[in-house]
Amino acid sequence: MTLQQEIVGNAMQMAVVNLYPGQTVYCEAGKFLFKTTNVTMETRLSGPSGNGGQQAQGGGMGGLLRQAMGTAMQVGQRVLAGESLAFQYFTAQGGQGTVGFAGVLPGEMRALELDGTNAWFAEKDAFVAAESTVDFGIAFAGGRTGMSGGEGFVLEKFTGHGTVIIAGAGNFIDLNPADFGGRIEVDTGCVVAFEEGVQYGVQRVGGLNRQGIMNAVFGGEGLSLATLEGDGRVILQSLTIESLANALRKAQGGDKQGPTGGLFSTHTG
Repeated sequence: MTLQQEIVGNAMQMAVVNLYPGQTVYCEAGKFLFKTTNVTMETRLSGPSGNGGQQAQGGGMGGLLRQAMGTAMQVGQRVLAGESLAFQYFTAQGGQGTVGFAGVLPGEMRALELDGTNAWFAEKDAFVAAESTVDFGIAFAGGRTGMSGGEGFVLEKFTGHGTVIIAGAGNFIDLNPADFGGRIEVDTGCVVAFEEGVQYGVQRVGGLNRQGIMNAVFGGEGLSLATLEGDGRVILQSLTIESLANALRKAQGGDKQGPTGGLFSTHTG
């Protein structure tokens, strides 16, 4: 059953979801806005792939133990990723119900449809809400890539069937690397989400020469760029969390990047 949803607003969008009787949608803690009174709300530590937090069927104590261990592994992964510990589940009872969700930054939202064949990957904190038929997981981009890439080390992974809603900062642009010779390079903080089949990596900005150092020190991009290769949909955002934080600190008379861009900072707190 497809999730009926509408994304409304401009600078700070929100998703208004209409639920059929018995239909369930879940969100990361902190993304809920409002609901009608016939929609129940329950907070659980486990995601849908962890049996939705429901009591294990069969298996006695062994089944309960396996469920507890699975939930603990999910929670542990989210702790390592810096994600919310819990999910909130919303189910319509006795008729259709409505629930509202939003991201945490000024920007856009997007509904992605999963057909069970391909996964989607998203930046940390991009997840807003999804049908209970969509599984939420954590993917690690790999030691070398992650250590050099910052934001790219931890990714959210969505699998299964149904609708998942994500959010980002600023405005979105949809690209396919195949339309640009098979590869694009972007600021690591601009990647919102990409389809399975698109290969994500991180590369150094230039070589260890004069121009490479100039790019890293004065270009404001730091030492690395994200690379996206292959044939598939990629969603980028126009505003990075780092640039928003720097603008707010500057407006408050605090941290300033100065002439050296993002590599060096006067912030000491």
